[in-house]
Amino acid sequence: MKITSTSCICPVLVCLCFVQRCYGTAHHSSIKVTRNQTKHIEGETEVHHRPKRGWVWNQFFVLEEHMGPDPQYVGKLHSNSDKGDGSVKYILTGEGAGTIFIIDDTTGDIHSTKSLDREQKTHYVLHAQAIDRRTNKPLEPESEFIIKVQDINDNAPKFTDGPYIVTVPEMSDMGTSVLQVTATDADDPTYGNSARVVYSILQGQPYFSVDPKTGVIRTALHNMDREAREHYSVVIQAKDMAGQVGGLSGSTTVNITLTDVNDNPPRFPQKHYQLYVPESAQVGSAVGKIKANDADTGSNADMTYSIINGDGMGIFSISTDKETREGILSLKKPLNYEKKKSYTLNIEGANTHLDFRFSHLGPFKDATMLKIIVGDVDEPPLFSMPSYVMEVYENAKIGTVVGTVLAQDPDSANSLVRYFINYNAEDDRFFNIDANTGTIKTTKVLDREETPWYNITVTASENDNPDLLSHVTVGIRVLDVNDNPPELAREYDIVVCENSKPGQVIHTISATDKDDFANGPRFNFFLDEHLPVNPNFTLKDNEAIVVIFITLRRSKKEPLIISEEDVRENVVTYDDEGGGEEDTEAFDITALRNPAAAEELKYRRDIRPEVKLTPRHQTLSTLESIDVQEFIKQRLAEADLDPSVPPYDSLQTYAYEGQRSEAGSISSLDSATTQSDQDYHYLGDWGPEFKKLAELYGEIESERTT
Repeated sequence: MKITSTSCICPVLVCLCFVQRCYGTAHHSSIKVTRNQTKHIEGETEVHHRPKRGWVWNQFFVLEEHMGPDPQYVGKLHSNSDKGDGSVKYILTGEGAGTIFIIDDTTGDIHSTKSLDREQKTHYVLHAQAIDRRTNKPLEPESEFIIKVQDINDNAPKFTDGPYIVTVPEMSDMGTSVLQVTATDADDPTYGNSARVVYSILQGQPYFSVDPKTGVIRTALHNMDREAREHYSVVIQAKDMAGQVGGLSGSTTVNITLTDVNDNPPRFPQKHYQLYVPESAQVGSAVGKIKANDADTGSNADMTYSIINGDGMGIFSISTDKETREGILSLKKPLNYEKKKSYTLNIEGANTHLDFRFSHLGPFKDATMLKIIVGDVDEPPLFSMPSYVMEVYENAKIGTVVGTVLAQDPDSANSLVRYFINYNAEDDRFFNIDANTGTIKTTKVLDREETPWYNITVTASENDNPDLLSHVTVGIRVLDVNDNPPELAREYDIVVCENSKPGQVIHTISATDKDDFANGPRFNFFLDEHLPVNPNFTLKDNEAIVVIFITLRRSKKEPLIISEEDVRENVVTYDDEGGGEEDTEAFDITALRNPAAAEELKYRRDIRPEVKLTPRHQTLSTLESIDVQEFIKQRLAEADLDPSVPPYDSLQTYAYEGQRSEAGSISSLDSATTQSDQDYHYLGDWGPEFKKLAELYGEIESERTT
């Protein structure tokens, strides 16, 4: 089959022949040959013969975007077996067959019925077959061929990413790259110039240029100044057909902004300024503002202010507000119109971020002079001191002068000043003040031990302007006088062990005094002379504390309480049954029969006084005639008044057999009147019954002699 095309845009036709060899009725095979040459299938030897029949065809082309009234002719199919008698029928199948492409089944002519778009589909694959019209048997093997859609310049270049927004620093060198733009063309880049794009600048000259091949936009001028012009709108065109006449074009907009660099120094609008500040301005407060202008933006316009000289450098200070870029003038010291009425300051503003590429445009700082006028203000009275401390003795009479405060009008008018004390309604008023002189006096008797310090506030006002007030704190210290006796630091409850040694410290007593140190802490301790002397203890004065010592020694080691049934430590049991018993370790009951002996031994027998008896003890002889009952009453009274005994009651029990024992009396009641009062060695001759008694009195005698 031969495929021919009449398309004028297909100058080259390639003829291919398909040769079919038949090996019986059941097997068919075909090979592809060029012209009249044949090529065996793989594995067969080459033979030369005349092809029985062949299928000749060509690649077809159809022009896109065909807008004619008639279907566009594509090409023709023709079989060698076609004799022109209409016996051959041509069949077309594949992409678009019957819809886009139709074939005349008798002549084999193919037409396109629709307008095609190469950008949507570049080619179609179809199959052609020739059959016998009468038998419907194939005359040729089915063959595949392609219909290509031929491109025309029907697509303009497009900037898919536009519009563009880009920045470039001001003052950039000429030729600095800004941006590269790219346009795309949907036409076939391999056929003609339909997709060959050239760039040009339609708007933005002479500031910018564009490379016609690459689309790179560059600066075209030196020293483009942002402060002169900041924004530029550049229009770039892309044209296909290599820019020739008739080519299609597209355009995009590039918005270019010049970014700032520090190429402008700060400048004060004026070289001289004047500022009014009242003398009542508070120290630390802001009293004025000043600002230098900078044409730059952002950090390039940041600056700092400083006072470089002037007679007000010590009175004023300046700081920088980073948000507003203003210099804030503050007061460092109080102003006084009466002393100085004006000040002069030289203030400098300097950039903090410098770009040394533009140092030739500097210096990047500027200075101005500021004159400050101090305004006269009616001021409140001024106290001579910021605070006062005064002293007064406690117990001073009402009306005693404590001290005097002084305030004066600082203004030239020198108005009279009145004084008063600020009291709350619930305060106790211990002081008053003379409204004219400022003298403070007491209104009550003061007690240092109750309140040692008073803080009051004195207010001064001018007679001419009572609303102008000043306040001052007055501290009043109450001085001490010796008006309080010393007192024991606490209540003492002293316990002494029975086996304590003489000279042993049993307790330390301290005292306190409510008075001040100068009138209180040095104390003298002594025993009260009006109370009976207790020789069992002695007291040592250490000028601040007192120490109590034991002065008597034990006479025996056995405990005084021998009864296990008695749980009270101050209960002493005496039980004397006769000479055979050794239970004689209780108190001697001689005192019941012999008052003189009782007086001598009225202290514990295991302790012996180390001091001599006072003359009060010389009257014991008068007690010999006193009845025992009366004697016991007197001794009971003495025990109740004796401060050296424990604070609880002491129970002493005495029991004896009497005088009718056949063994005779073994009591020592009468021993006080015999010589045994001085010598007890004869007790050793009384026999074993009196061995314990002899040892007891022998020990007493030994300790007395030592």
